[in-house]
Amino acid sequence: MIFEVKSPILGFERVTRMEFEKIDELFMRVSNPDGDGGVPTFTLVNPFLLRNYEFEIPTALKLLLDLDNCKNLLVANIMVLQNPIEDSTINFLAPLVFNFDNHTMAQVVLDSINYPQYSIAEPIRVYCDKSETNTQATN
Repeated sequence: MIFEVKSPILGFERVTRMEFEKIDELFMRVSNPDGDGGVPTFTLVNPFLLRNYEFEIPTALKLLLDLDNCKNLLVANIMVLQNPIEDSTINFLAPLVFNFDNHTMAQVVLDSINYPQYSIAEPIRVYCDKSETNTQATN
């Protein structure tokens, strides 16, 4: 599914369209549908499956994405993949917001002073350990 980028992704200000692909409930990816070599593929995660995650979407972005009329909204965070996977990091300070009703998206950049509980590069291992602990506790 192709989305129009209404507010730039940091570092990729010239990107105007991204193709969204759901992998499973936790992972997704966005890539350049036009095949331009300068735009990478981003691996995304569903933050709500990992932690409590709340933030305020600025009014300007609500208007750009027409969120007042949106019934199908998705929030995802960019994950930087590393080897091993446990060394991968998640950026909780710059979520991507997708409006599936009108196929628009934008990046929200959160102020770390207002959201001290979120990090720009939080290791996914923090959540892998919790998942393994929960699995062991139920066995």
